[in-house]
Amino acid sequence: MLDQTQIERLEAEPVNSAKTRQPLYAARKKIFPKRASGRFRQFKWLVMAITLGIYYLTPWLRWDRGAYAPDQAVLVDLASRRFYFFFIEIWPQEFYYVAGLLVMAGVGLFLLTSTVGRAWCGYACPQTVWVDLFLVVERAIEGDRNARMKLDAGSWTARKLALRTAKHLIWLVIAVATGGAWIFYFADAPTLLREVFTGTAAAVAYGTIGILTATTYTFGGLMREQVCTYMCPWPRIQAAMLDESSLTVTYNDWRGEPRSRHAKKVQAAGFSTGDCVDCNACVAVCPMGIDIRDGQQLECITCALCIDACDGVMDKLGRERGLISYATLTDYNANMALATAQRTSPITPSLIRAGDGRFSEKVAHFHLGKIFRPRTFVYMGLWSMLGVGLGYSLLTRDRLEVNVLHDRNPQFVTLSDGAIRNGYTVKLLNMIPKPRTIVVTLQGLEGAEMSLVGSDLPPGRSFAIPVEPDRLKMLKIFVRMPVARIHGETQSFKFVAEDKASFEANQYVATFNAPEIRK
Repeated sequence: MLDQTQIERLEAEPVNSAKTRQPLYAARKKIFPKRASGRFRQFKWLVMAITLGIYYLTPWLRWDRGAYAPDQAVLVDLASRRFYFFFIEIWPQEFYYVAGLLVMAGVGLFLLTSTVGRAWCGYACPQTVWVDLFLVVERAIEGDRNARMKLDAGSWTARKLALRTAKHLIWLVIAVATGGAWIFYFADAPTLLREVFTGTAAAVAYGTIGILTATTYTFGGLMREQVCTYMCPWPRIQAAMLDESSLTVTYNDWRGEPRSRHAKKVQAAGFSTGDCVDCNACVAVCPMGIDIRDGQQLECITCALCIDACDGVMDKLGRERGLISYATLTDYNANMALATAQRTSPITPSLIRAGDGRFSEKVAHFHLGKIFRPRTFVYMGLWSMLGVGLGYSLLTRDRLEVNVLHDRNPQFVTLSDGAIRNGYTVKLLNMIPKPRTIVVTLQGLEGAEMSLVGSDLPPGRSFAIPVEPDRLKMLKIFVRMPVARIHGETQSFKFVAEDKASFEANQYVATFNAPEIRK
């Protein structure tokens, strides 16, 4: 167990502190976050590995859809106007499924924020993930915080030039890989990769790579925390999502204050001290350049690295972890009231501890049940209903559609034998990657018969039409009705399209027009 004076005090200035925040157009002050270690840092490594793995590897996954469809598991096929996601195929007219997924993502973000604050920002946001990746490269080449600060402040030498060049080249490689991975979602990945390297890819592919390379390099390597502070709207929106039971990264000043590096001398003089030894470890590891001890701030992305740094110091001092922790406002207020005798006195550490030095039983601690409250259940219920509804709709949707357009001019034709003929454009949509034979049947209009324009098939009430996989088949059909069978100016009937092999069917209610019947 170490004494407070044996804990290294880091010279770390909170660049983005509310107390020292720079004007909007001031030059950026560089932040050199120290590498943290602990459970939250390990969790961030895990999330980074998973998210980057998903992003870079997904276009290379294969999914067998048969001989008539692409075998890329996830593909946005703009040429054929299809979106493939493993066994799911989305057509343009089914874009509401994508809209539904976006609504689910929004509700999920509301749910996540209302329960655990800006956890998305701290762990899974692309900006956070790529900044972490760029920092890994920076530390590997230039060293940890002190070495990077010394290098930055030093004059330009051959060594500094070599280190900076190597760092920025690797950043550019990562940025190019990021842009390159994105375009593989829109074409067959192996084919497009070969075309890119042989110079035969479409110009839009190179343009997309160039734009995403520039944005990734700029946002992840150069701007970093400024993107979160000045460009992202979510810090401004999240306040509406939080309440007294939301978890946020909190400095528990009810046990940390008054802070001192010389507790024994202060206590000998008759003054009380808290657990904070003012080592600035929490400031040094913060990628946003803030001091969490200043309270909740717009810049905080709740990455919890300050928790890891502080817990490490508390371990060395033999004190309880959690001086900085995830906490709710309700628990914080309860503990603050306890430490200040219901806010009638300054923070007094002795009020929160029992005679044996441990925390009093009155100190509120977080448990999982506290995040389950009406707001949480509303978000969870809405999110679940959306998911179930989309899932059911996907599983039960028709993969065979028929649409009919009646000829407008003329509405009908009177034939030489007095019969009436109407013309229709019939569209058969085969929405599976297999060829099908669709039987089109005339239902209703007793005595009527169909004739297929451009075909040698004799007139009848049913035709078997071959339709290619994932294609729309357009037919021109005439429906002829003997004059003796006509009972009004308009009569309704149905075009029924059926796949006899799969028993899937669809129908369209159409209208047969005839001249006015004179009595």
